[in-house]
Amino acid sequence: MAIKRSAKRLPVVVGAACAALLTLSSPAAYAGTAADDHPATLAALKAFQAEAGPGAAVHAGDARGSWTLSAGTGTVNANRPIQADEHFRIGSQTKTFTAAVVLQLVDEGKVALEAPIADHLPGVVTGNGYDGTRVTVRHLLQHTSGFAAYNPYPVTETPKANPDGTYDLAESVRKGLSRPPVSAPGAGITYSNTNYLVLGMLIEKVTQQPVHQAITDRVIKPLGLTRTVFPAPGDRALPTPAVNGYHGVRVGGFYFWTPALTYDPSLYSSAGAIISTLKDLTTFNQALLAGKVVSAASLAEMQKIWEAEPGTGGDSGMGLGLGLGKFTLSCGAVAWGHSGGVPGYFSQTLVTEDGRHASVMTNVLFQVNRPDGKFHALLDTALCKDTVPSP
Repeated sequence: MAIKRSAKRLPVVVGAACAALLTLSSPAAYAGTAADDHPATLAALKAFQAEAGPGAAVHAGDARGSWTLSAGTGTVNANRPIQADEHFRIGSQTKTFTAAVVLQLVDEGKVALEAPIADHLPGVVTGNGYDGTRVTVRHLLQHTSGFAAYNPYPVTETPKANPDGTYDLAESVRKGLSRPPVSAPGAGITYSNTNYLVLGMLIEKVTQQPVHQAITDRVIKPLGLTRTVFPAPGDRALPTPAVNGYHGVRVGGFYFWTPALTYDPSLYSSAGAIISTLKDLTTFNQALLAGKVVSAASLAEMQKIWEAEPGTGGDSGMGLGLGLGKFTLSCGAVAWGHSGGVPGYFSQTLVTEDGRHASVMTNVLFQVNRPDGKFHALLDTALCKDTVPSP
């Protein structure tokens, strides 16, 4: 396996709720606006971070402006509250960028949502029970292709690497399709990274550009997302300033952190390779919802929802569109966005049509005991209790 490793032994931080180890268990440190201005979100952030990574942050606001709260630290054994302009790996939030470029190609008449993927990529989706003549571009965008779930992960679950340690999209797709289909195309939702790896191949075929370059040229640069990077294969660096990512787990008052493995971004590519910040993710999602990235017709297609049902791979209160999730909040508002997790980071960004927004991240990818309830409560609180709709 071609994973870059340091010759030095990875530092490990182990702790418990005791006086000698207060770096990670002490009361939260805060950045941005005064914590007193957003007490409900502050309480929700503390509750989430107590079961999340070494640190957590929320960047939220409405038409009046934005604010940031941080809890814990972006670097273990240091007092470094996470800032809204620090880089981190956004994981599957990348899928919204990928979907937006596919919909741009639809706007340009180069791709059709109902077209079989075999029209553009003959022979790619075939064998092992798969038939690319029955899987449409829409199926891929909405995870209704019937592809089996596939989540590449350093060391334990990777396709065959190139000699330089990078990964080809075609090889990653073959790895994903090595599992037989779980349903007929269009019969239900099964979330699989393979869908978006195939869409990366589609973008490359139609644009005649590497997918990282196509998304950079079509979305990242036009929107002025200066702290958002889709790294090229082989570029494993995390730009500065950055939030350090960790592996680990919390069990009660005990925690164990070790730095996240370094891996090549091409392992996730169009399904999860982008690096960004809380601020830039907010800007991108707001621009998308405002019709500044794709046409109104294409945005409407992205917002056509397959409502989540038990057993279909959806989350309670969520419906899945084309690269976007729809979330109905406790206050009755509807928010749009996507979550993402890769080694070292877990995050989500949500925006509403009336100007409210919230982007949350923590610097660990949960292996067990993921506090989904507190994560969703934090987003809901920031959007419903500490922000107001535009007049």
